[in-house]
Amino acid sequence: MIQGRVIGKIWSSRRVASLPPGALLEVETDGGGRLIAFDPLGCNTGEAVLITQGSVAAGYFTGRTAPVDALIIGSIDETNEVNS
Repeated sequence: MIQGRVIGKIWSSRRVASLPPGALLEVETDGGGRLIAFDPLGCNTGEAVLITQGSVAAGYFTGRTAPVDALIIGSIDETNEVNS
């Protein structure tokens, strides 16, 4: 899993029919990279999220083959970091 923060929304007026209902969000990962993730949860800009990628992301959807490579699977309410 990848942890990141939503930094924007991607608007698209046309989509392929096999893309399920949801939003496309731009996420900055904790490593500093950026990716576009499909969001079935309704997350907002500034929200910390967990993302899965690859076949796990595409396999999440039942009854259809979804063209999704990165999927937001959770919204992080808080973390408990241990300082060493």
